[in-house]
Order: sequence, then C-alpha cells, then structure tokens
Amino acid sequence: MTALHPAWTDHALTPDRRAEALLAAMTLKEKIAQLGSVWPGFGMESTGDVAPMQEVFAAGNRPLRTAVANGIGHLTRPFGTRPVTAEQGRQRVVELQEAVVAGSRLKVPAMVHEECLTGFTTLGATVFPASLAWAATFDAALVERMAAAIGADMRAVGVHQGLSPVLDVVRDYRWGRVEETLGEDPYLVATLGAAYVSGLEENGIVATLKHFAGYSASRAARNHAPVPMGPRELREIILPPFETAIRVGGARSVMNSYAEIDGVPVGADATVLTGVLRDEWGFEGVVVSDYWSVPFLQTMHRVAGSPGEAGALALRAGIDVELPDAICYGDELVERVRAGDVPEELVDRAVRRVLRQKAELGLLDPHWTPQDSVAAGQGIDLDRPANREIARELAERSVILLANEGDVLPLTMGSRPRRLAVIGPCADDAQAFMGCYSYPNHVLGDYPEYGLGVEADSLWSALQRELPDDEFVLETGCPIRDEDRSGFAAAVAAAAAADVCIAVVGDRAGLFGRGTSGEGCDVPDLSLPGVQGDLVTELLGAGTPVVLVVVSGRPYALGTYEQAAALVQAFMPGEEGGAAIAGVLSGRINPSGKLPVQVPRLPGGQPGTYLQPPLGAFSEGVSNLDPTPMFGFGHGLSYTTYSYENLQIDKTEIPTDGTVTISVHVRNTGPRDGAEVVQLYLHDVQAEVTRPLRQLAGYARVPLAAGAAAQVTFTLHADRTAYVGRDLLRVVEPGEIELFAGPSVTELPCRATIRLTGDRRVAGPGRVLTTAVVVEVR
Repeated sequence: MTALHPAWTDHALTPDRRAEALLAAMTLKEKIAQLGSVWPGFGMESTGDVAPMQEVFAAGNRPLRTAVANGIGHLTRPFGTRPVTAEQGRQRVVELQEAVVAGSRLKVPAMVHEECLTGFTTLGATVFPASLAWAATFDAALVERMAAAIGADMRAVGVHQGLSPVLDVVRDYRWGRVEETLGEDPYLVATLGAAYVSGLEENGIVATLKHFAGYSASRAARNHAPVPMGPRELREIILPPFETAIRVGGARSVMNSYAEIDGVPVGADATVLTGVLRDEWGFEGVVVSDYWSVPFLQTMHRVAGSPGEAGALALRAGIDVELPDAICYGDELVERVRAGDVPEELVDRAVRRVLRQKAELGLLDPHWTPQDSVAAGQGIDLDRPANREIARELAERSVILLANEGDVLPLTMGSRPRRLAVIGPCADDAQAFMGCYSYPNHVLGDYPEYGLGVEADSLWSALQRELPDDEFVLETGCPIRDEDRSGFAAAVAAAAAADVCIAVVGDRAGLFGRGTSGEGCDVPDLSLPGVQGDLVTELLGAGTPVVLVVVSGRPYALGTYEQAAALVQAFMPGEEGGAAIAGVLSGRINPSGKLPVQVPRLPGGQPGTYLQPPLGAFSEGVSNLDPTPMFGFGHGLSYTTYSYENLQIDKTEIPTDGTVTISVHVRNTGPRDGAEVVQLYLHDVQAEVTRPLRQLAGYARVPLAAGAAAQVTFTLHADRTAYVGRDLLRVVEPGEIELFAGPSVTELPCRATIRLTGDRRVAGPGRVLTTAVVVEVR
C-alpha cells in the first residue's frame, strides 16, 4: 500500500492484520492515546450530573484540541449530557470527528459511545420501559426488537457503542439500581440480556455488558459498597449472564464494575478481567472502564498511589480503554512504560483490541469521512411511530396483576358510570414511568424548559381517555418522598365519596440521592417512600374499594395493604406506561406480566432472592423470622385462567452429557384471550454443595385464545443442571433431578423426576447455556 492508502485501510486484510499494521506505525504516545477518551465540553459547558463524583474530575478534563494531538480512542456522550436535537447532535459528531482527524498525525477517527438502557439517552428519543419492566414480559423476542430500534437510531447519528445492557443479578431489593436490572434470576437475566445484545449488535452498535462483576451484591445494598461474596457464588450467580451475552448474544465490549470483591477491586483484578473473561470464555472484544473507575483505584479503593500507578494496575488487569477521560491512561503511564515499569506489550495488547474494533466498524476504511459516518438528510425522528409501538407492547406486557380479590377489576365490569377517585403522588406524573437512565430523569431535571422531551400520558390523563363515561376526581395526597401529610384529608374524603379509589404510589427515579430509585438512591428498608404507606393505610379505611397501583423501580413490601381490592405492579413502564396501566385497569388489556423479583410481605423481612437453599427458607423453631415473600418469583395473574397438566418426559434417565425432552399441556380455561408465561424449574436433590429449592430452567410466553391449548416442549441438556462445586469447577454429577412446571415458582402443579447417570463431568466453556423451547398451539 502507498502512504496515501496505508495497509490498515486495505479491505482485503482481516481486521486483525489491519490493526497490526496501524499499531506498527504508532508512537508510544499515539498508542496510549487510543486507550483514552475525551468528554467534549465537560467542565466548561452545562452538563447534567450524570456520573458519580463527576464534579471532582471536571477540572482535569482535557480540551478537545489538546486531547486529540496524538489521536483519541473514544468521544464521550456528545448527545447524552445536555439537550441537543438529533440534527444538532449529528452535526456535532461530524465536527468532533473532523477535529480528531485534522488534529492527529495518523487521522484515526474516534469511537462515539452513549448510554441506551431505556432507549437512546438523548433529547426526544423514545423512552422505553426500564429493564426491570422488560424482564416482567419474559419476552426475549420483543426485547431484541426494542434493542434493534435503539441501535438503528444510534447508528444513524454516528454513535458506535452503547453502554448497555446491565446484567447485574439482583441480590438485595434495597439497592437503588434494581430498576436497571433484569431481575433476580441468572437465567432470565442471561436470556433477555443476550436478546438485547443481539438487537444492538445486529444494527452495528457495540453492546457493552455491565457491570462486570459483582456490583449488585454490595453489602447492605449501598452503591459502591464492598462485596462480601465468595468465588463459588460469584461464578454460580453473577457470571453466567455475562458469559451468555458474549457467547449467545455476540457482545463485543464489557465494562468493569466499581466493586471490590473480598478486598480486591475488580478494576485491578486480572483473575476476573483476564482469567475468566478472556482465558476461560475466549472474549476477544474491548474492556472499557466504568466512568472514573480507574482513578477510583487511587482515590476510593486506595490501592494505588498515583494516577499512573492506577493506570498500570488497570492495564495489567485487562482494562483496555479508560472512560470518560484519560486521567490515568496519560502522560504518567507513558513515562512508566518508557522507564520499564510497565511492559509495552500490555499497551500493545489493549491497542490491538481497540484498533480491531475500529476496523470492524469501518473507521479505518480508506473512504471514511466524518460526514459519511452519520445518516444523510434532515429530520431524523428518534421517537417515530414504530418505536412507540414497541414501547407500547413492552409496557402492556410488563404490567403485573398481583392480586384481584375485590371483584373491582377490570373497571369495565359492573354498573356505570361511576365516580373514580385517582389518588397518590404518581397519579398525574408521567415522569414516574421513566427510569433513572431515561433522558427526562437523567438530564432534563436541570433543563425544565424542555419538559419531558417526549409525549407521555400520566395515568390520570390516560384513565380519562380510557373510561370517558366515568366521573373522575384527582388528589395527590402527599409527595413521593417528603413527609407532608397535609393532603391526606382531601384524599381520604375524595376516596370516601367515590365508588372506586385508585391509589397510585411508588418512585421517582433519579441519580445520586435525587430520587427514590436509581443509581445512588439506595434505601434502608422496603417501605413505600415518604409517607405514601400512611396515605394508603388511610385510604383503605375510607370504606371504598381500593385498587393499589405501585409504579416503582424496586419491589416494595405490600403486606400491610392486603385488604386492597386489587394490587397492580408496574416497573417504570416508559412513555407508553400511562395507557398500558389504564388499559389493564379497564380490562382492554388482559394482564400478562410476571414478577422478575419477589414482592416481600414486610419491609425488614425481605427475602432477597427466591434462589434459596434449604436453610434460606422459613425454618420454624430455628428462627422466628419468616422470609416467605408475599408474591413469589414469576407470579402474575390474568383476567382469564389457565390449567397445567400432563407433564411428560421422554426418558427417566439420561447420561451427564445427555438431554431430556419435557412437555406440558397448558390450556386457557377462561373467557378471554390471553398470554401465559409457562415456567420450568429444577431442583438437584443432593449435591456436594447446597442447591436452590427451585431454579428457573426455561420459560415460554404463550399467547392463547379463550379455550385454546398448547403443548410446550423444553429440551433440557444436562449442562443446565450444572453447578459450581467446591473445586470452583462447573460440574454435572449423577443423581436425582426434580422437574416442575407451572405459572410461578410458588405454584408448580406439574412435576417429574429424572436421574443423571455416569461420571461426574466438568461442563466447560462450550457448555449448553440455554434451554430450547417449542410451542404448538392446538
């Protein structure tokens, strides 16, 4: 190749060879520059408070013109931290890339990354439901469709990498980031997470798995608190979703966790970031740091004495790119390499990975231009009707009917018109439907002139459209978290004068204590925020049937409110959430959501997770505390009924490397069309370590017309019974396995037993990770 067209631009070469050619042309400073990022304007322009302790690091942010002198690896969030329209953001990306190319010798473009957990986190983009709501759908195909739409929008405006999904498995509901997760079961998290990854990756966006690993298991559920977890539990519960998202979903990036596990910060732990991720799983992508997690090695974990030492620790461990700036992957690291303290081979290892990814994304192509990196034309609609349709489907399928004992729901039953009292701080607040990483809550709190940035109905407005013949009265009753009871009297009076009271309580998502749910919004117990619980108690005493609707980012203890006529749970259902909840209440929508976390009975007696070994269950006579939840994992009612029967297995014995086919007959026995989530669980009767009493092994969302039936067939490989043994190897061992099928972990009417035969076998990196399922409607 010529100087005009160097070898790294040659399409005939593999991405690896192109990366090697470019690496050979680089100076040490140019190499290390590829391992850093720059946040254009951060610290100099108005930027939302979107990352932990960002004010500490703002003064050290490098101006773009200085940062790009030797090239740059990443551009940090040009769309996502202050309001810009799609067209303004697109033009900004072009200008930034022009500056990167013009300001550096080798003219290598930067990768652009953005957040995308509840949609593309930018002004005017669709606000999809929070992750916990996706999980409530048990619908991997729909999650993949959502991610594909998000990926297409991001790619059209020049973004290359999305910092999602969150694959942390919930271990304590008090943690603020429960709303960002896919629940408490590793298999559900793994399969839905892999589906999300596929949707992004198939649309040209590098999906970033976070937070690798252990972040959700912090002591007392405090954000950034130490993680007291042993290596066996880490491998058993925390790691499988990441492995599945890499092997099945095709994820090309991983973000390290802020956590320290047993005293070792993950950002400096080669055992996790290299040993597990690369040596065991064969991951070939790029590891990026969570924002400022590399300087945190010095300032918070205190395992490094300087930024350069922190950078050296992270680089050795396996972090390839420092985000959102380059405090530790900078001049001091260059000097350490020159002095021989840090082998240049470690720098080359990371740079190869970054450059290979840039080649895959087309950034090294000979005819690439900043203008061509974004879609041509004007008027990109980031909240187009097709997006909203997906948001609507997700919201509708995520609403969970927990209880319906009062003959009140659906509201279209009985005599009408009626007087409905809609009461509570979340009743007329569409923002309550949106997660902490939605743009309205993430950034627009600092820019009130923009409103929500998207069209969204509150439940109050949606109900009036849903039930136009009924009479409505609205009372807030109290704020979401302030202890103000001045509105109680008016709220109770309104409820007493109504035929039905709809009490709408829950969360307002925010960041770092600005909300009741979200990053840095941890809670000491699982009582409803503020005085909302007291409001509900008074409403229940008003003599009117109460439908309690909880719109939240975590499960709250609801045992005190059992006398409610109905209980409905919605986990932040996004911009289409108002109409979705209203439709469930009216009966237009037959609810089909299922709990991806349990609902505790008492605020201090939270079960934590359904994956309990025998000693984790209630043991009367040993402890007076009963951890039994009010509603178990997988629970969710419908306006129709389903029967389960005739569970069959094709064999009663299989070898430890064999498969068994399990089928169950499910029928809609009620008067309405609906959709049931059929769940398969297993239990290892005796093992060398304690095992959960029930463990999700497969699931299928099955639409069924009234009177229709389906045969649901699972193909379960023996690998799906594997567990991490005392030697930290994942093993399949001979013995008895119980199988269960039903609508939730607490209602399993069908069961069978198989026996695994043969030798104890190690289920290695190539093991079967998922359970195949086939649905035949009859």
